[in-house]
Amino acid sequence: MLKEGLTHTSVLTVRDSDTALHVGSGDMPVLATPAMLALMENAAMLAVAAELEEGQTTVGGHIESSHLQPSKVGTRVEATAILVRIEGRKLYYHITAKMGDRVIGEGKHLRFMVDRARFLSKL
Repeated sequence: MLKEGLTHTSVLTVRDSDTALHVGSGDMPVLATPAMLALMENAAMLAVAAELEEGQTTVGGHIESSHLQPSKVGTRVEATAILVRIEGRKLYYHITAKMGDRVIGEGKHLRFMVDRARFLSKL
């Protein structure tokens, strides 16, 4: 059952392909902000995935986050999403990324529940 408080933590060990240098969002070999945001989105998606009806999924609509500290290649990063509000098909999350005990990013994320086939038919 879809309800507030659902949560999930996704984990990433930073690889060369996750760095700002590789992604093109910067020129240093540290975790790229887009890679951190993708990890946060993954946690939000998985927080509710098991509670959705057959044929439903969620898609990202908005994400807003700080990125406060660098993470080098080989570092383990965890992103946690907590579903804090449901408004019809809008799902609102609080998202946090950590490196050990240190918060490296924190913000808000909005996802929409959609029918997978209907969504794809609009392409």
